[in-house]
Amino acid sequence: MHFPDSRRLFLRQLARLASLAAVPLLAPACSRSQSPEGDGRASSASPQGSAPAAPSQSAPAAPAQNAPAAKVKLALNWVPEPEFGGFYAARESGAFAKEGLDVEILGGGAGVPVVQMVAGGQVDFGISGADEVLTARARGADVLPLFAVFQTSPQAIMTHESRGAKSIADILKSGTLAIEPGLPYAAYLKKKYGFNKVKVVPYDGGVARFVADKDFSQQCFITAEPIAAKRKGSDPAAFLVASEGFNPYVVVVITRAALWKENPERVRAFVRATREGWRTYLQDPTRSNEIMAKLNTSMDAETFVAAAEAQRPLIETTETKEKGIGVMTSERWETLAKQLVDLGVLEKAPPIDEVLVATR
Repeated sequence: MHFPDSRRLFLRQLARLASLAAVPLLAPACSRSQSPEGDGRASSASPQGSAPAAPSQSAPAAPAQNAPAAKVKLALNWVPEPEFGGFYAARESGAFAKEGLDVEILGGGAGVPVVQMVAGGQVDFGISGADEVLTARARGADVLPLFAVFQTSPQAIMTHESRGAKSIADILKSGTLAIEPGLPYAAYLKKKYGFNKVKVVPYDGGVARFVADKDFSQQCFITAEPIAAKRKGSDPAAFLVASEGFNPYVVVVITRAALWKENPERVRAFVRATREGWRTYLQDPTRSNEIMAKLNTSMDAETFVAAAEAQRPLIETTETKEKGIGVMTSERWETLAKQLVDLGVLEKAPPIDEVLVATR
């Protein structure tokens, strides 16, 4: 039986730091063999899969009759998992095709510089996080956010239920905490509560130490490590960092500003199809999970089901039911920008009206 590879969060975070550090240095165009493996349609050697994304809700413009579908690329920032399920659903349900798009999804992994790939025009769309977008734009990267899958960040702190903690504040009163202190959410928690009462150790990417030590707590994605720990017989209790006031959008679809200026209808079409794909996935993830499971054999079918269910309330909220899946607000972006400046991540926040120009 396979368990989710918990190292994914650790590796993704390291890759994210490396990627953002090099944002102004746009990488040369990758060949098919150099880039992350695709959706298996263009090459029999590619195991990863394909996907979609999404922004505004303007009425669709019907594609020209008999016009060839526009070929576009979407770069994921990790391997196929439920957090990308709506993109696969958009492809399989024909939502992309209906919008006149032939979408190739490039699987991601540690070290894949998605922001650079988008800014440099190597791919049309990519997946990032809201804090990464603001950092990248502050450094001159030509990227714009379009659609936010996760309205609530899945970033959490996991402890043992037997400790009786009711919040992250309780967790930070004693014991050992495995966390990467240089990341924005960790800096936020440290500033709010202090880490002087816990023993802070590096996060090693697994759950073995957690399972073995009742006084051990660690960073996690609520859709991953708690599932793995529970299936190993442990008693995980996870608390969202978002509940503490730090809640960046996650799984954010981005494009380059130049593409938005040159072909806004293509961008809108991609967003519409993505939104439809996520509706489909949330209604029934079965087909998309089966497809992703073939592309990501490290995760078994039971874990796909559990992760899809765990992420549902983070994607579907009261606001998305009113305004549509993927909605983003300037207020949320303004709050995040101020927090990143306050934490010293940014010297100065980029103008949010310019950041959100493609969502108007």
